[in-house]
Amino acid sequence: MSKSKIKPLAGRILISVPSLQDFYFRKSVVLLADHGEEGSFGIIINKPVDVRLSDIANDFAGFDAPVYLGGPVSTDSLFFIHTRPDLIEGGNKIMEGLYWGGDIEIVKRLIIKGLLRKEEIRFFVGYAGWMAQQLDKELEENSWVVSLTDTTQVIHTNPTDMWNQMLRKLGKEYKLWVHYPPDPILN
Repeated sequence: MSKSKIKPLAGRILISVPSLQDFYFRKSVVLLADHGEEGSFGIIINKPVDVRLSDIANDFAGFDAPVYLGGPVSTDSLFFIHTRPDLIEGGNKIMEGLYWGGDIEIVKRLIIKGLLRKEEIRFFVGYAGWMAQQLDKELEENSWVVSLTDTTQVIHTNPTDMWNQMLRKLGKEYKLWVHYPPDPILN
């Protein structure tokens, strides 16, 4: 498999290779929120957990938004991405139309008032982080393929099929990965 010619930057995705068997990153799609000399961080965007936001956070009672496993770092904390910088102050732009974080108190008020829809925000437990040069090393080892994406793909693609869909968009070279067995040793 040839190395990705696309460089890792905020707003790009990392698609795990099928042989990556780590609990968090197996068949994962990670949205990079930042990548630089000091390190990288992002969130796994295709791993919904079997719980709703209102189940784990009392401040969001009645808001049945799904929660996603964002990564292995700070799994006791809640993070979010959103498409409403006009309503949520303090977010950091990841790409056109998509922002990381912001003022959680504003988010709570918007939800209570019914001014924020589930389709405009996603919540994550934990995030994925890499120390300086760590992600670059993993890319050299062919653990990830870097790809372009947009806000619509991130927010509106069915998360349970996202890894397969993103691979298909990469072309014929990656088509076989979709059929890679869950445990190649048992094949």
